[in-house]
Amino acid sequence: MDHQAETNRTDLMTITRFVLNEQSKYPESRGDFTILLNNIVVGCKFICSAVSKAGLAKLIGLAGETNVQGEEQKKLDCILVSEEVEEAIFVPPSNRGKYIVVFDPLDGSSNIDCGVSIGTIFGIYMVKNEAKVSLEDALQPGNQMLAAGYCMYGSSCTLVLSTGNGVNGFTLDPSLGEFILTHPNIKIPRKGKIYSVNEGNANNWDEPTTKYVQKCKFPQDGSPAKSLRYIGSMVADVHRTLLYGGIFMYPADVKSPNGKLRILYEVFPMSYLMEQAGGQAFTGKQRALDLVPRKLHERSPIFLGSYDDIEQIKELYASSKADGA
Repeated sequence: MDHQAETNRTDLMTITRFVLNEQSKYPESRGDFTILLNNIVVGCKFICSAVSKAGLAKLIGLAGETNVQGEEQKKLDCILVSEEVEEAIFVPPSNRGKYIVVFDPLDGSSNIDCGVSIGTIFGIYMVKNEAKVSLEDALQPGNQMLAAGYCMYGSSCTLVLSTGNGVNGFTLDPSLGEFILTHPNIKIPRKGKIYSVNEGNANNWDEPTTKYVQKCKFPQDGSPAKSLRYIGSMVADVHRTLLYGGIFMYPADVKSPNGKLRILYEVFPMSYLMEQAGGQAFTGKQRALDLVPRKLHERSPIFLGSYDDIEQIKELYASSKADGA
């Protein structure tokens, strides 16, 4: 197959077809997972449309009562955990499925008015016992996640997804109304040239974070300094890190000793994607996906990105611990 033919075939790979192909690898599948992902995709398309009109419509209707998947409810979800809702949403037993969806519907929404890329982050778990569903089902460690992804609304609408077999990126083709595979098998570079952190908090950082950022700016090994890039929208910052390499950091500090990003629907999905792409995610104490959340909206520090860059921050924390700092 020549290069042009290969390109055409990739262009025609819609996200629906892609997910169906992935599901076909598991003969026991009943199709529920594919339908659930398709409904999430429909929701992302709706948000993309609403966000693109935000300057004119002031997002009127985005928080309305209409279900973004239409009026007919599918028996897919069991528990929903949203950044926008304090308590978990338990689906009525008659409509209950076997999946748990955790999500931040509009991460970085404070940036809408200035046109900065924002996005939706989501993760999917399976209920432990369909006959006895409880809040504990939603408080699973990230290493139990079945799938995760984000949809970024910017100059284009991009959906990045992993179902446990690598990471793939899809771009919404407005003329077709379909997400098309444009970034197959994303692999983060082993080491990057960019660091991403809110340096406005530098006075409140711990010693390992401070030392790492100093190494980024003033390397002592003769390597070039890293470039600082910080958008302030997690989806946009992580997307750039995933494609170009480097490190994204939101560390603990004096003001936020437990960090600021929420574990279930920010830290876990992004850490899952980063590991699936060959990178790492670290909390300052442990592998991020091994955290066991105790509350729905619990927070954690996070360092995620290229494998070698995360190794450096891990070494600094190990040294700090050894010194009793």
